Amino acid sequence: MSLQPIIGRAQWHIGRSWRPLFVLMLLLLHISALRGAEDFWARCLMLAHFGLFILWQPFMRAEQRLSAGQTLAVFGVASGILLFLNWWLLGLWVSVLAGIVGGKVFLFQAKWLRRFYLLVLAYLVCLLLAWIVPNAFFSGSEPLEFQWLVQYVLPFFFVVLVAMPTETDSAETPQIVDFFYAALLFLLLVVLALGSFAFMRIGRLGYPAAISCSLVLIAGVLLAFSMAWNPRAGFAGLSMYFSRYLLSIGLPFEQWLYFLAELSQLETRPERMMKEASAGLARLPWVSGGFWHTAEQSGNFGAASKNSVEYTNQDLQLRVFTRHPLSPSLTWHFHLLGQLLGEFYVAKMREQKLQQQTYVQAVHETGARMTHDIKNLLQSLKGLCSAAERPDEDPTEFANLVRRQLPAITGRLQQALEKLQQPQAQGGNFIEAGVWWDNLRRSYQGRAVRLEQDEVLQDVLLPKELFDSAGDNLLQNALRKRKSDDGVSVSVSFRCTDAVELCVRDTGAPVAPDVLQGLLRGPVPSGSGFGIGLYQTAKLAEISGFALRLERNDPGDVRFVLRGRIREQPAPGAPQ
Repeated sequence: MSLQPIIGRAQWHIGRSWRPLFVLMLLLLHISALRGAEDFWARCLMLAHFGLFILWQPFMRAEQRLSAGQTLAVFGVASGILLFLNWWLLGLWVSVLAGIVGGKVFLFQAKWLRRFYLLVLAYLVCLLLAWIVPNAFFSGSEPLEFQWLVQYVLPFFFVVLVAMPTETDSAETPQIVDFFYAALLFLLLVVLALGSFAFMRIGRLGYPAAISCSLVLIAGVLLAFSMAWNPRAGFAGLSMYFSRYLLSIGLPFEQWLYFLAELSQLETRPERMMKEASAGLARLPWVSGGFWHTAEQSGNFGAASKNSVEYTNQDLQLRVFTRHPLSPSLTWHFHLLGQLLGEFYVAKMREQKLQQQTYVQAVHETGARMTHDIKNLLQSLKGLCSAAERPDEDPTEFANLVRRQLPAITGRLQQALEKLQQPQAQGGNFIEAGVWWDNLRRSYQGRAVRLEQDEVLQDVLLPKELFDSAGDNLLQNALRKRKSDDGVSVSVSFRCTDAVELCVRDTGAPVAPDVLQGLLRGPVPSGSGFGIGLYQTAKLAEISGFALRLERNDPGDVRFVLRGRIREQPAPGAPQ
């Protein structure tokens, strides 16, 4: 026969009226104590009290089924109450009940519910010290003042408990008991009763004086312990040792953290790291095996057992089998361990995704840069084709144009091929300033570009890739404006003295505000051509120690300027 269906239905019916039932349970306890522990009807009342306690108890939920052992334990307690109840067992039971109620006092935020349990705790302590303990000590000859207190004052507690305001049921559900508070309160009550007994027998004191001495002694011990727990003189105190004890029960926390950090540096693949971390878990003394599961892979280690604990988050599911059932502290340790492993795994996944994104971005930028260079070369070839298709073109001038442009186009194609084969920018490819300026003038001669030369030191070295890219991109973007407006003029000025300055100016429309916000800092969508070419040029300028800026952006005056310090010519025989 199982008591669980009866208990479950009873708990469901009293779910909304638990407080009157609880007061009735205390009232039965009070009447039983007044009649005496050896009285037959007192034992019957205690049996009814124990039945109401089972309905109220905060340890098991109503939907859980009682095992055969638990059912046998209930019958054993009931039989013990009927056959062996005495004042000492009654005092022990009231101490346990006071500990359970005290363990619930500090767990509720509801004001009246907390006051309700405080008042119940006060009643149980008064009943224990004023009635049960004196009857156990004096065998029915307890002081008259205690009899008056129990018979005429303590019943008012029930009136106050019933009259207290009722709060929502959510404040009471689920029922929780703080184990440390309950155990501490139970031990304090036991020590108080036994200490009073010792003072009475050894010190020949009366019961009121004995209980007063016990209270003073216990208060002094608790005061000394509280000062040692958190001292004010700069010492760490017992709290630090207690925390270190919790962090080292069967699991060397610092060693595990060091192991994960070292493994994270050695292993670059997340799944491989999980496999090695699982092997590390198997070396813990209380772990027999387990398995892990992620979105990509899964694995297992060791051997399974009937005891297990599980940790789950969005990216990782980890179950560890243990040789013995885990205590609450070890369960908390495991969840901390699983959280650490999950964080390291997520960090490794992010690192892998970042590497993939960096690779894709490098491929994209290289392809976009090559596309832009090929587009500029195509523009130059189109200029040659348009010159060849004009019937009034002078053959001599056309031949001179071809002789100027074809070597430049060939060199730029060769340079583009080298970039494709070696995407990393090479910093050792330099060209003299005068030579570069002459090449630029020959390339854009006859293309409606005014070239203005300031003082140029011939032996100054310039980064060839940077200045070729800047000259082509800035001039092509400026010349593109002439397609929609023939009145736009383009000019280039070059100065190379104590500093290098290349300025490209046009009289066309300014850069649009939506394009201006991301210009030179990244690729920007634009129909006028300001995009990946200028972004790559700006990055190359930053690497080479130069700076590309949009200095003016007014209607009829748009200026891009490339500035930087001069580079001294290397000694003969030095690598270029």
